[in-house]
Amino acid sequence: MTTVNQPVDVLLSDGSTVQLRPIDPADAPGIVAMHSRFSERTRYLRYFSPYPRIPERDLIRFVTVDHHDREAFVVLAADQIVAVGRYERLGPQAPEAEVAFVVEDAYQGRGIGSVLMEHLADAARRNDIMSFVAEVLPANGTMLRVFADFGYQVQREYADGVVHLSFPIAPTEASLEVQRGREHRTEARSIARLLAPRGIVVYGASATGQGVGAAVLGHLRDGGFTGAVVPVHPSASTVAGLPAYPSAVEAGAPVDLAVVAVPPEAATAVVADAAAAGVHGLVVISAGFAEAGAEGAATQRALVRAAHAAGMRVVGPNCLGVANTNPTVRLNATLAPALPPAGRVGIFSQSGAFGVALLAEADRRGLGLSSFVSAGNRADVSGNDLLQYWQDDPGTDVIMLYLETFGNPRKFARLARRIGRAKPVVALASPARPPGVGDAAGPDEVAVAALFAQSGVIRVDTVPELLDVGVLLANQPLPAGGRVGVVGNSSALTGLAATACAGHGLSVADGYPRDVGPSAGAAEFAAALAETAADERVDALVVVFAPPLPGQLTEVDADVTAALPAALALGKPTVATFLVGRLPPGVPAYGGVEEAVRALARAHRYAEWLRRPPGVAPELPGLDRAAAQAALRADATDPGALLAAYGIDVVASVSVDSVDAAVDAAARLGFPVALKAAAPGLRHRLDLGAVRLDLPDEPTLRRAYADLAATFGADALVQPMVPPGVACVVEVVEDPAFGPVVGFGLGGVATELLGDRAWRAVPLTDRDAAELVDEPRAAPLLRGHRGAAPVDRAALADLLLRVGQLADEQPRVRSLTLNPVLARPDGISILHAQVGVGGVVARPDTGPRRL
Repeated sequence: MTTVNQPVDVLLSDGSTVQLRPIDPADAPGIVAMHSRFSERTRYLRYFSPYPRIPERDLIRFVTVDHHDREAFVVLAADQIVAVGRYERLGPQAPEAEVAFVVEDAYQGRGIGSVLMEHLADAARRNDIMSFVAEVLPANGTMLRVFADFGYQVQREYADGVVHLSFPIAPTEASLEVQRGREHRTEARSIARLLAPRGIVVYGASATGQGVGAAVLGHLRDGGFTGAVVPVHPSASTVAGLPAYPSAVEAGAPVDLAVVAVPPEAATAVVADAAAAGVHGLVVISAGFAEAGAEGAATQRALVRAAHAAGMRVVGPNCLGVANTNPTVRLNATLAPALPPAGRVGIFSQSGAFGVALLAEADRRGLGLSSFVSAGNRADVSGNDLLQYWQDDPGTDVIMLYLETFGNPRKFARLARRIGRAKPVVALASPARPPGVGDAAGPDEVAVAALFAQSGVIRVDTVPELLDVGVLLANQPLPAGGRVGVVGNSSALTGLAATACAGHGLSVADGYPRDVGPSAGAAEFAAALAETAADERVDALVVVFAPPLPGQLTEVDADVTAALPAALALGKPTVATFLVGRLPPGVPAYGGVEEAVRALARAHRYAEWLRRPPGVAPELPGLDRAAAQAALRADATDPGALLAAYGIDVVASVSVDSVDAAVDAAARLGFPVALKAAAPGLRHRLDLGAVRLDLPDEPTLRRAYADLAATFGADALVQPMVPPGVACVVEVVEDPAFGPVVGFGLGGVATELLGDRAWRAVPLTDRDAAELVDEPRAAPLLRGHRGAAPVDRAALADLLLRVGQLADEQPRVRSLTLNPVLARPDGISILHAQVGVGGVVARPDTGPRRL
């Protein structure tokens, strides 16, 4: 079965959109029409002959496929077929298929071939096809590059005037890197077209100057947008002092962006008018779409479908707008009357109302803005798109996000890990975890915060904190360590700063806090700051200043803000709380000592994450993916075989419901045995008497079974005894913010009650696995506690890597619990496993590219 049962929208290399779907017999006229538009060269390169027309017999074969041995996808632009790609299996049950595709001339060179290749390879793999072969004329350099640049190991042979290619289509690190590189470039390009338009057309601006359309039009005009601004109005000749036109085409100006402020029922007509004028994207300010109910949601889907069919992307609906402070653009297509000054911080806000407040607060604090996008209902453009754009944007150094929900959580985590290595990402996102898929409780708020940190994201809780951290990162270097020099003129304030440092994981450097006293003037304050900045024991400065008493200092002595530039010159991050005076530019100012220290601590933790090596995903021996697929067959799942396919061995266990069955099981397994109540919540509850260990013979087993059955029922489990060890728990759950996450902790009622689990998002690196083992508060029990021998933590890390790979590769696995896992100095034993499996679903951020 193909993975593309319904049409999907995909991005091309120029940032435009097209639709891809399986071919249908009804496409025959469209295939003939596309063929008629081919140049003679394109026909010859594809068919190795002039092939002026498609014979009826060939046409029927082209458009009729079984979606198993033969598959074909068509690409549509403006509902017109512009490309087709296909594979055909080389014989019944053969693991090879021949692949070919053709793109009409007007759409060549825009990445359609690579998109078709991704989807064809994905569909072929799901139908047990392992490799592709192709025949290409030597003159067809473009097609040869498509195959060569895909990251596969391509073998070439030249014979009879044709280049014969063959290559395996299993995903590799190289092919995934190529695919994600293309994804990055296409998504970044699509956003660049929105934020740097040559001209803007505005729909829905009233001639009276009332309403949101007129407001945005006024902000565009007054903000000094450098391109053409074209109001579209059905009757007025001028709107807001600008010439107005009945349609965008009639204006005759190049327009790349449309601002839409019309009622929802009129939006589709606007899309058609904008497309006719060559618009690249829509910013839909109007409300009344998905946020208004089912009817509005249907209207929203129709709007996006029409826009994508025309090659356009959509910001919104129900959004605040977009802005770009670049002096060559000066774009304010928002409902905010004024923007913060130009700077180097990119801001994304899902909420329009929140975005207004965020821009206003950034302006008040002097936080310089590079660009801004409010996504509203996020029907198309999302925060992930902006991350892709800002990664390479030379005008953006810091990224700030306000996120209500995650459309593609796995992709967000992946992008943040990569982008955070180059630019800090600060996100205001709730740490609360809504119920995920599966029954496991999943990460608590502390663990979710740790998951953000694992991805390099600086997560904050409030708007002020978002700005606190943003101002610091935009103006100061990152701290080289966590040692803080506190300098101030008030013992109360410096003591408060020292206490705040301890509370946020920072250490006050030896010899600090330093109180210069309330009578210290500017010169003395400057000397203390300069000495602190030069102190090798200090990585960052916290400066606090309380106003002197009236008449205590002369006007010159009281201007202690003049002392700060000298401290900044040595390149150590400095935060300040001055209760009087205005700080010089570049010094982050905070209303309270706690806010200043908290922002510094966030920057310190991010700097520590940067200094740690990212880790690698090691090759794990003993994996059998074919066996894993067989274990996940649709009619019945075999959890034991699935785990074994990933090298995860579970101690044998036999279910019994009578004493004689227990005795028979023990005889097969070999004495001594363990007997456990079968109920899920009791299988490891030694404290409740639900587990009986080290039963040496049949009489002892019979007595233990009778006792256990009387208390917990007849159903029980019999297992062979294994050496004792430290009980651990490994879990997999689906988290709404990060997708599949792996949890690790020590077993026992107390640790479960306290939620002592560490969590990491898949895929896991070797570093992630090692950190999982060491992070729980009870982890010292694994390293040897009170004379106990340390356990084999490398074996635990290997188990976590295998569990992580299983969770990453098998989307049908929704939950997994290994409990208990006994860890010993000589290895581990897994006594019980529970696997929750669901239907086949498309997991975000896996498979070929799609919007």
